[in-house]
Amino acid sequence: MALIGLVRVGTDPQDARLQRQALEPICSRLFEETASRRRLINNRPGLLAAMSEVGDGDVLTATHARSLSTSMVDGLETLLDLVDRGVTVKVLKGLAAGEHNGDSELLPDIRELRQLRRELQSSRIQAGIQAAREQGVSHGRPRTISDETQLEIRMRRDRGESLRSIAESAGVSIGTTHRVLTQLGPSQGTLSPRP
Repeated sequence: MALIGLVRVGTDPQDARLQRQALEPICSRLFEETASRRRLINNRPGLLAAMSEVGDGDVLTATHARSLSTSMVDGLETLLDLVDRGVTVKVLKGLAAGEHNGDSELLPDIRELRQLRRELQSSRIQAGIQAAREQGVSHGRPRTISDETQLEIRMRRDRGESLRSIAESAGVSIGTTHRVLTQLGPSQGTLSPRP
């Protein structure tokens, strides 16, 4: 069983030095990862390199859970993601100290924390959207086509022009042209829309 160390290098050089001092005596190999806001494992080359070195029976080792990500909570979620991928993780100090694999007693608590965090974020977003609606602020993607352009599309279609020529002259896609005509419905006393 080999211990593979992960050192997260941030703005504080002393923190990285302390991580190296704790990991070098016990790890067969050390990998360094520059601190960033990337949370997904697939977007983190330093962590991916360390994971590729971890074989059967090997353990990815970090000094603290926060050494796995930008904060303690994100570090716990990263720990959970790693264990879910089949990587055994050893944390030397802190709340998550110990060796974690699929049988770890801490994992259900981390999963509950993750779910609670997602629910809290969702409720905050929904509350913000509701407050904005009450103030009359519309959400979603802004309209990309003006009322004048919609009127022009309608008039050209009423004159019998094709969707393609209308779209090209209006500077919009054929799909947008079709959507505008469908939303407006057939006009009175004019040609019905052609496919």
